[in-house]
Amino acid sequence: MSSKKGLGETVMGWFVVREDEGQEPEATTDELIEKYEKKAAAAAPAAPARGRASAPAAAPAAPPPPAVKLNASAPKIVAGSTPTASVFAQVYRSAEIDDAEQERVEKALTLLQSLPTETPKEIKKQIVEASMKAFGIPVDQIIETGAQEIQALDAFIKHGEAQTQSVLSDARARVIKLDAEIAEIKKLMELQVGTQESLARATNEQKLRVQTVLEFFGQEAVARVVRESPKLVELK
Repeated sequence: MSSKKGLGETVMGWFVVREDEGQEPEATTDELIEKYEKKAAAAAPAAPARGRASAPAAAPAAPPPPAVKLNASAPKIVAGSTPTASVFAQVYRSAEIDDAEQERVEKALTLLQSLPTETPKEIKKQIVEASMKAFGIPVDQIIETGAQEIQALDAFIKHGEAQTQSVLSDARARVIKLDAEIAEIKKLMELQVGTQESLARATNEQKLRVQTVLEFFGQEAVARVVRESPKLVELK
C-alpha cells in the first residue's frame, strides 16, 4: 500500500494532484464558464410547474460544508488577480489560524526545502523533527496547523467558487439585457433605413409632379430664372 493510501480517504480529500502525477488538459475559458454556470444551476431551487399542484419534493441533499469556515475577514476575490503569500496568510487568519501557528509550518517547510533532494525521506524526517524539537515546537502542532491550513485553502476555493458563480449570474443577466438592447437598436436601424427608402420614393414622386410644371415652361426658361433668382442655387 502506498503512503498516500495510508493517509485515509478523508485526508486524501484535502490534497491536490501534483503536476507530475498526471492531470487533465486545461479547460478553455468558455468551458470553465460553462462549468461554473452548471454548478450555479444545480444549486438553484427548481421552479414549481404552473397550472398544477405538485407533491412536496424531498429537499435536495446540501453539499457538505467545508471543515473550516472563513470569517468576514476572508480576502476579497479580485477579478484578474492571483493570490499571493500575503493573501494566503489572510486566508489562514480568517480561518482563525494565527501568525505564530503559520510560522511553525513555514519553519518546517523552509527547513525541508533547504535539504538536498537526494536525502532519503527518513533522514529528512529525522532532521526536521530534531530541528523542530530544538525550537520547542511539537511536531503534532505542525501537523495540526498544516491540516488546518489545507482545510482553510479548500474553504477559500469554495469561497471563490461562490463569488465566481455570483459574478457569472450577474454577468449573464447583463448579457441578456444587452442582447435585448442590441436587438432593439438593430430593429430601430432597420426601421430607419426602411423609412429613408420610403421617404426617398415618396419625395421623388413629388418631385416628378412639380417637374411637370417646369417641363411645361421649358428648359431654357427654367435655366434663366435659376440664374437670375437670388433664391435659387445654380447647379454647376
